[in-house]
Amino acid sequence: MDILAEIAKYWSDEGTTRRVVMLGCMLLGISSGLLGTFALLRRQSLLGDAMAHAALPGVCVAFLLTGEKNTLYFLLGALTSGLLGAQIITWITRYSRIKNDTAIGLVLSVFFGVGVLLLSIVQQSGVGNQSGLDTFLFGKAAFLLYRDVLTLGVMCALLSFVVLLFFKEFKVLSFDPGFGASIGLPIRFLDQFLTALVVISVMIGLQVVGVILMAALLIIPAAAARQWTDRLGLMCILAAGVGAFSGILGAFFSALLPKMPTGPVMVLSASFLFLMSLFFSPHRGLLPAWRRQFRNRHKIREENLLKTMYKLGEKTETPRVVTLSALRESTLKTDVQIRKECQRLVKGGLLEAKADSWYVTALGWEKAAQVVRYHRLWELYLTRQVDIAIDHVHRDADEMEHVLSPEMVVQLETILDQPEIDPHGSPIPSGPSKKASVQ
Repeated sequence: MDILAEIAKYWSDEGTTRRVVMLGCMLLGISSGLLGTFALLRRQSLLGDAMAHAALPGVCVAFLLTGEKNTLYFLLGALTSGLLGAQIITWITRYSRIKNDTAIGLVLSVFFGVGVLLLSIVQQSGVGNQSGLDTFLFGKAAFLLYRDVLTLGVMCALLSFVVLLFFKEFKVLSFDPGFGASIGLPIRFLDQFLTALVVISVMIGLQVVGVILMAALLIIPAAAARQWTDRLGLMCILAAGVGAFSGILGAFFSALLPKMPTGPVMVLSASFLFLMSLFFSPHRGLLPAWRRQFRNRHKIREENLLKTMYKLGEKTETPRVVTLSALRESTLKTDVQIRKECQRLVKGGLLEAKADSWYVTALGWEKAAQVVRYHRLWELYLTRQVDIAIDHVHRDADEMEHVLSPEMVVQLETILDQPEIDPHGSPIPSGPSKKASVQ
């Protein structure tokens, strides 16, 4: 398996078929990712699956009526059947109590059942084996010709142009259709129009990936793009890019590996890109999230330990010197746990290690005072403003002391009129906001 030799074939006369297949898969990925973005945001992920399955009866009927193996007739039949399925979903949802997901499931199963029945009739008609209808079930990208790629290119360009032209309207439809209706937008028409575009996108991909896998190609690139951004425009671009790259990878590896169908490899490539996005995207990725949770847990432990040291210091003549035995009694932790947590604080410059004790540095004392101040201010706020009993505010304050921002604390002090004593009679440590107000 020589990857470099395979890449070189794409630039030679021998690679004509390879280039055609790759270009077709790339164009399909772009259109699918672009329209799949709106299907995903509108919670219609199953719509592509329903439309792909609903297309099968149209393909079979087109063959039975014409008796020809003509891709154009197949696509027209698939488009008609798909649009009919989409309209039936709309009618069921609008004129009955059945919800959208149930309506999609009904159309998917009924239309596909009819399609399988018609496919059996075609196969028993004597010419079914030559019809090539099975390619619409599982896809056959290797059969793509220049005219097919030209059709894909025209449809991809047309779909991209329409999305760009109606981008603002589709954006309103996806996020707040009620607002769109209030400002006079034809929401019902836009909904049917966008559904028709999704159907067209599904139809042009049937010959490449087939009925079974088309829904995956419609949704996976959009789901991958969603992990990287909260902006719709950028999400559309990323989804189209993921779809295009999936097409390139699918065409390349299906040619590199013997007897590997392009459609499934293309979907697996998109799935791989989705998994990479799911784990490594900076804001929504699982690994960054786990890393943030790990840091937050350590932050909470450190702040709780500093808070304990501050409270112990309030009771002694040497407030910034804390012994191991005092920490053991206050935290109920083992000596090993205490030494480990204190060692991290030493590395952070918040403590200085002694024999069996620790000295809280100026930076550590300031941090400890801040945590205690946030805790006591929140307790006072709950007792004064929310009218919660004094013995019920400690647990809430334990949680809020770690998430309050300096701006929120300034607002709390303003609301509470610069307090100095908490509900339990303990002094509230001074902070930057108090110093600023005094000056």
